[in-house]
Parts: sequence; C-alpha cells; structure tokens
Amino acid sequence: MTENLSALEQAAAQPLPTSDELAESWTHIPSVNPTPVEKREEIFGHLGFGSDFTDHMAHAIFEEGKGWHTKLIEPYGPLTLDPAASVLHYGQEIFEGLKAYRHDDGSVWTFRPGYNAARLNASARRLAIPELPAEDFIASIVGLVRADEDWVPSAPGSSLYLRPFVLATEPFLGVRAAHKYDYLCIASPSGAYFTGGFEGINVWVSPDYHRAGPGGTGAAKSGGNYASSLVPKLEAKEEGYDEVCFLDAATNKNIDELGGMNVFVVYEDGSVATPKLTGNILEGGTRGVILRLLRDKNVDVSEATIPLAELVADIESGKVSEVFACGTAAVVTPIARLAGEGFDVSINVGDVTKSIYDQVTAIQLGHEPDPYNWTYKISA
Repeated sequence: MTENLSALEQAAAQPLPTSDELAESWTHIPSVNPTPVEKREEIFGHLGFGSDFTDHMAHAIFEEGKGWHTKLIEPYGPLTLDPAASVLHYGQEIFEGLKAYRHDDGSVWTFRPGYNAARLNASARRLAIPELPAEDFIASIVGLVRADEDWVPSAPGSSLYLRPFVLATEPFLGVRAAHKYDYLCIASPSGAYFTGGFEGINVWVSPDYHRAGPGGTGAAKSGGNYASSLVPKLEAKEEGYDEVCFLDAATNKNIDELGGMNVFVVYEDGSVATPKLTGNILEGGTRGVILRLLRDKNVDVSEATIPLAELVADIESGKVSEVFACGTAAVVTPIARLAGEGFDVSINVGDVTKSIYDQVTAIQLGHEPDPYNWTYKISA
C-alpha cells in the first residue's frame, strides 16, 4: 500500500521501541501535591474536553549547541516566560493532539503516536523549529501517561487527551528563528468533543475568511492557523452553527477543511472523496486512517478538488448521500447541515459515516483486531 501513502504516512510507519524500552528515559519528579482521589472522581463525573488537567507534564529544553536536554516528567504547573520570549512576538509554536485509551482489561494504549511524532517534526521544519527525535516524543508520552495512569478514564467515549507542543522561549526582539525552545506535553481527561452525540453538526461555509493560503503554514499544526479561524467561528456560532468550513484562498471556490477537521464526502454510488492535500490543508491522522480502511475494503476513494458549487448541487440532487468531518478530538462526526451565502442544505446522517466511526473507535479501544499496528501499548 506504500503507493497510496503520503511522505508523512510513510514516516509514521517506521517501527517504534516498546514502552518498556522507553519508560525510564525521562526523569520522573513526582508531584508532592497530587489531586485527591475524590476530586479526580468528581472530574470523571462530568468529563468535558480540555478543561481539567492531570498532576504531571513532560518538559524538555532545546538550546543551540546542546540539543534537547533536561527531559523530565514533572509536576504540572505554570511556565515562567520572559516578556521578550520569541513565541510571544513571532509565533514560533507547534503542537499535536493524541489520546490514551483504557481497554477493557485495564491496560492503557494510544493510537498512532509515530504519526504524531512525524507530523510534529514536519510542522517543526516549516516553522524553523528544531526537530524532536521520535523516540523522545514517544518516551514523553509513555512517561507522562504512566505517571498519571489513574487519570485515564474508562467511561464509554472517554479518553486521556494528550497535547504535546513546542514553543520558542529565547528572550529577544528580532525576526529570526529562536535559539532556545521548550517542549511540553500536558494531559486532560476528556469526554466527547461534540456534546450532541452522533446527530450531526451544522456547518457554515465562510465566504470571506481563509484558514491558510498557498505557500503558507496550512499544512503545519501551528497555533496561528487556528487563531485565524476564530473570528469566522464566532460569527458562525452567533448564527447557530457549530463549525466553519473554509474554502481555498487561491480561488475561493473549493472545499479545504473545517477549522480543526478534515472533510469527507460520500456519494450514492458508494464512492468517497476528500479534498486533496495542497499545502493549505493539515494532513490529519484520522484522515489517513479512514483512507486506508476504505481502500482496504475496495471502496472507490479519491483525494480530489471538490468545488463547493458542485458539492451543494450534488447534495440537492441526492448524488451525495453523506458528508462527515474527522479529527483526533471528535474522531468522526456527521455534517447534517451545510450553509453559506445563497444556499442551505440538509444532509442525512448515514450508515457509512457511522460504520467508519465504529470501526476506528473499535480498533482504538481494542474491540477489533489491529492489523495495521496502529495501537501502541503504554502500560499493562
């Protein structure tokens, strides 16, 4: 299948050391004031998304001439930043998102961490940030999750969301790449990203704003790309929409992606399409998983230019039967309504979307076999 794999997917397919081999490579400094069990159980009783955090965090430092060093699993707490820290003025920052899952036997696993390690480094190259060795990335995940294993929930639909990120911390004013960076990973016990369940979301297609443009940083997972999506998302929310879909900046005619998710279109003949990677679109890990699963089922799936006008017409005629979005946080969510200037169409929440969601989550949770070696065991 390598002929269908992107360069990022091929990098992600490299074998990884086991968690036991990496477990002691980051020094663990235990929290002296861990969260009381009762408080943690209270948090588990009303899981949101990204609002509560565990007792520890991973933290490493890069300095020019020294490389990455001081690799710690340390108590969670505030950072001390110089007011001249480069990230505050020039935006050198990248991040990732992945999850740890509690399997039925109590063991804890994550999903495709090699992909996140490879994509963090792809983003780093675009933002002139030093790459973090994949083994260090995986070791930070292993060390953090093992330190805070009690924070991995077991309720249906729950997980421990992991947020690795790198920021430029050298204090200076001047437009150049920094010489000092901090890598951190924090963890948050989380429930469903969209609280409405599998009923589908309402999406506004922005006619005026773009998430990224040709030659920009759209393919990197950097905070600035998300900041640019916030004004249109606020405007859409005021009108009752859950999310915003962006068009390509070059023509303002073709579907790119949602603010934080890729888009798939299901046709009545069973074929499936998703916008091709143009450098504007973030190559999502869940996107790659879905493409692989569909192709292995011999589904006619294409990565193609999808004009908005054509998509709306095909929804109205019934040629398009389902549309869904995908990403690490939400996994798969149906799009039930797509609206913009001059159109407003409803879409069925169909069986294809649900079956993809069920298969992906079943592999993540160990309920189905994993022939792709996507799952990675963190602790027994």
